[in-house]
Amino acid sequence: MTVDLSGARWFKSTRSSGGKECVEVAFLDGDQVGVRDSKNPTGPALVFSPSQWDAFTAGVHGGEFDR
Repeated sequence: MTVDLSGARWFKSTRSSGGKECVEVAFLDGDQVGVRDSKNPTGPALVFSPSQWDAFTAGVHGGEFDR
């Protein structure tokens, strides 16, 4: 599946320190969510369905990815 990201409005988390080690997120058509590396804005992006994004953010909030 190919998703057109040319009109995406990317943003960083408000908790971002402003450094270069960030990801950017864009809410896309069809309720999809795009994620990319802020150091490489013209590089590849991941695109998640609404259910995939919900599962990921629930895992983050639940500590699933804590080291």
